[in-house]
Formats: sequence, structure tokens, C-alpha cells
Amino acid sequence: MENNGEKIEIKVCMGPVGITSGGQDVLDAFGDELKRNGISAELGKNCTRHKVGCKGFCSRDVLVDVIIDGSRTTYQYVKPDMVARIVEEHIVGGVPVAGWEVKEDYRAFHDRQLKVVLSDCGEIDPEDIDAYIEAGGYGAAKKALAGMAAEEVIEAMKKSGLRGRGGAGFPTGVKWETARKQPPGLKYVICNADEGDPGAFMDRAVLEGNPHAVLEGMIVAAYAVGAEEGYVYIRAEYPLAVERLKIAIAQARNRNLLGKNILGTGLNFDIKVKLGAGAFVCGEETALIASIEGQRGMPRAKPPFPVVSGLWGKPTVINNVETLANIPYIIRRGADWFSSLGTEKSKGTKIFALTGKVRNTGLIEVPMGMSMRDIIFSIGGGIEGGKKFKAVQMGGPSGGCIPEHLLDVKVDYENLMKLGAIVGSGGMIVLDEDDCMVNVAKYFLNFTQTESCGKCVPCRIGTKRLYEILDRITKGEGKESDLALLEKLSKDVRQASLCGLGQTAPNPVLSTLQYFRHEYEAHIFEKKCPAKACKALITFRIRKEVCKGCGACVRVCPAAAISGREKAPHTINPSACIKCGSCYDVCRFTAVRKIKIRSKK
Repeated sequence: MENNGEKIEIKVCMGPVGITSGGQDVLDAFGDELKRNGISAELGKNCTRHKVGCKGFCSRDVLVDVIIDGSRTTYQYVKPDMVARIVEEHIVGGVPVAGWEVKEDYRAFHDRQLKVVLSDCGEIDPEDIDAYIEAGGYGAAKKALAGMAAEEVIEAMKKSGLRGRGGAGFPTGVKWETARKQPPGLKYVICNADEGDPGAFMDRAVLEGNPHAVLEGMIVAAYAVGAEEGYVYIRAEYPLAVERLKIAIAQARNRNLLGKNILGTGLNFDIKVKLGAGAFVCGEETALIASIEGQRGMPRAKPPFPVVSGLWGKPTVINNVETLANIPYIIRRGADWFSSLGTEKSKGTKIFALTGKVRNTGLIEVPMGMSMRDIIFSIGGGIEGGKKFKAVQMGGPSGGCIPEHLLDVKVDYENLMKLGAIVGSGGMIVLDEDDCMVNVAKYFLNFTQTESCGKCVPCRIGTKRLYEILDRITKGEGKESDLALLEKLSKDVRQASLCGLGQTAPNPVLSTLQYFRHEYEAHIFEKKCPAKACKALITFRIRKEVCKGCGACVRVCPAAAISGREKAPHTINPSACIKCGSCYDVCRFTAVRKIKIRSKK
């Protein structure tokens, strides 16, 4: 069957969630059904089927696009046993399967985005270099190496306004220019893929969905600064990203896009992969360099900066994944195009991992300058379960918490810094009325304290003391003097720490003190948690007049603290209850209630 000569494309999401949801089985099922129906599935003929990277809306996986002569239908929650009907009714019959398509919220999730770096993620096979080339890939490398002087490339980066997407937002062109001006000799380009923020998966998704864009960005950077060797420093916890990255490097070498005399232009540049052990501090440039050199990943004082004296003492340019993935699009489309996006000082787009208490979680890319309200309520679909929005934690453990009355502020480097947060690598965690802001600050302090390398005293000891104070407050043991002590200690740690980890670690504390001080005061003076989230300050009770005796709470209680006859009201033994909240979560009749423990004053 030739299917009337129509061009048919089937794209199956094979990002991490797509794979764990059964993406490979779905892909195989399409192969079997297409063959059974006499439709060619060989590349280059009338029907192609292939895996693609993350499509962003991970909660709907397995996502499958069926494209017939340019008309796209996206199916959600696809299982292997659904494939036969999709092939028979849609691909053969020409009528999409009703009820299996994505809903309006999926379209709303994508419609407000502006995809640059993610434009090819979810569209091309990340393990097929020809798919990337067909989409325009490596055109920027050819253009730069064959038709632009190194200084012109650097000027294009400066004119575009591209700033580092990994944290502080340093201008990329300025960094490259400084490295270029160093004396001739061995230089390095490093891709920082050591993404370790809780709730962040931006760099991972790019490497899994379009690794060639990152390699092409590194090639252009190497040409601009005069480097001959490159590294991708990536944490070993990203096995799929590592696998696809290595495949992409091998393919690029086979096409003379890496190695000696690239494309006959005289550029010699090759890339090695260095696996990191998952230390958060190795996201800091000098700690990353120490790790590659075989030393313990610990930062050093700056200056000299890595662009002057970096890997093995040589000039080294370090950019993160998203920064490098922007470069091919800037070279291909022009610096003016990129600088037309975003705000006056924050150009282009930014990828965020939208997570937490929001309906539509996933990976998004938006123009700099979009308000947090638009991101959370237009793209994210608002707060899950009809709860009230409380705050959004921006910038990972180094960021801050922004309250509801500031939701209309435009997201860019300067605005977020003024509010006590940062763009960071792009973590965006939405919090609702059930989240305790003191507990949130404690959570992030516990993370940074654990991840501190311990080299400098302000970070090693200061973050530990901050965590201890917060822990005491959440247990109802806080003192009035703790408020002033938290502020002073936070400022001391921020000013005296050696690297960015310690310098930004107090941000969650300072921002929650600024915007949610009343919650700290309630814990300290009233010995209660307004959000009913701190275990030491709450207890659980079952309302007898509501309890149906279904036994769901009994089955999930890990402490055997609940008793009662079937179809009769149950009770919780307070002395046995470990306050895990499992009974509260599972009760369908809202019979289980969180109760604030009365103040002992």
C-alpha cells in the first residue's frame, strides 16, 4: 500500500519520561502495524517513524505526533495497544482517533512559548545527524568558519546581547573576546552540563533532544577564541544525555565536523566527555576545572578568571548547555534577530523547568520579559487542585521566593535580582497555600549546606548554622532573637563566601524573611505553622461525623496508628502517629484533618 503517495511522519517522544512510559514499545508497535498494513516505514520513503526528544509536556507521555502532508495530530498517553487503531483509522483511513488527541491545555501550554533552543527538540531524531542537518544544523559552523573572521563572530555575539544562561548572566561575547585576546597557544572550550538544581532539567533535555546544537555551538566558540580542545562536563546521573552526546560526537567526527582540519578550513578542534560525580559545587567554573584536572571539585579565588588561566593554567571559555545551543541559531538568523527578542538588557529567550503546584508542569521556553503571571497561569494553567498561589521559587537553591503581589514583574536578570531571586539555570517551582515558607527555606539550606565543598569557613559553618536555626523554628523552638540572627548571618555568609554557592545560599532565607516574615513570627511567637506543614506543630485527627470507615487510611499508614471497624468511624493514636500525612492524602471524604497544635505558652 502506498497510502496515495502521502508523506507520513510519526514522531514518538523518547525523552526520559517518554521512555519510562513505554516509548520504545510504542515505536516498535508502529513499526509492526505499518508493516502489517503494507506501509513503508523506511527512512526516505513515503512514511517515516522515529524517536524525538522531550516535547515539553512530560505529564502526557507517551506523546506521539502523526503528520500527514503537513497536517499534525498529537496523541497523548499512547500505549502499544492503541497503535493499531491509530494506524488503521488515521494513517490508513485518514480520520484522527477521536478522544485520544491532546486537549486544549496542551495547545495553551505551547502557544505562548517562543522556542529557539527547543525549536528542534521534539521534532528531530537526536541520534541522527542527518535530521539535524536537514533542519539547518551545522550551517552556522560552515558560515562562521568559511565566511567570517573570528573577530566578526565575537562581534556578532556581543551585538546579539546573549548572556550566559547558567547563572549570573555574564555577556557571552565579552567572555569570548577576553579569551581571544590572550597570548597564542593552547586554549579550551568547556560546556558546563553539571546541572544539579532541585527541580531543574533544562540542560538535560537539550542534550537529550538536540545534542548536535551544543556541539555546533562549541565549534563556533572554538573558532572564535582559537581553541583546539573541548570538554563537555556532564553529571553521570544523566545516562541518556551522555549516550546521545557520545553518539553525536562520533557522528560529527565521521563528517569531519570535529577533529583535524574541520571542513577544510584549517580549524583543529575535538571534544571529550568528562563525567561528573554529581557534586552541585562543580557547577562553579573553577570547581569544574579542578574536577576535570583530577582534583577534588573545590573552587578557588578569582581573579585570575578561567578565560585568563583556566584548565591546566590555559585560557578557558566555559559556557553552559543552553548558552552554547543558542549560538547556531544566532549565527544562522543574525544578531539583530536575536537582540529583537526579550528586553533591553536581557535579550533572547530562556528555558525554564516549570514544576511544583502547577497544573501543566514541564519544559518551557519563553521570551525574556514575560511576566511570571503569564508563565504560571497562561502556560502553566494555574494552581493544581484549585489551591491558592503563594509564591514561586526562582533560580534553584541559589534563588529566592517571589510572592503573589509581584507576579506581574517581568522575568529578566535585573528584575529578579532586585526581588532577591535570580534567573539562574532556570528552575521555577510553584508553591501554594499548603507550603510553609520557613520550611521551604530550610529545604534549600539543607541542600546547599550538604553540597558545600567545605573549603571556606563562611559557607561551611554559616550554612550549617542557618539550617539549624531554621530547623529549630520549624519545631516551634524558635526565639525572637532568631529573626535578627538569620538576617545578619545570611548577609555575612553572602559577603564572605569564596564562590557562588555560598554567596547565593542565603537567598531563600532573605527572600522569605522579606516577603513572608509573618510566617516566621507565627512559628516563633504563636508556636504554629500557618500552612500546617511543619510536622512538629501539627497533628492529625479523623472527624467521626465524616469518616465512612472505608479503611483507605489504615492501609497506607506505615505506623499502624489508625484503628476502627469496617464502615465505622476510625481514630488515630497520636502517640503512634509519625505525621507522614499518608492518611490525609488518601482520604476521599476529607475526614482526616490537619490540626494546629495549641501553643504551650
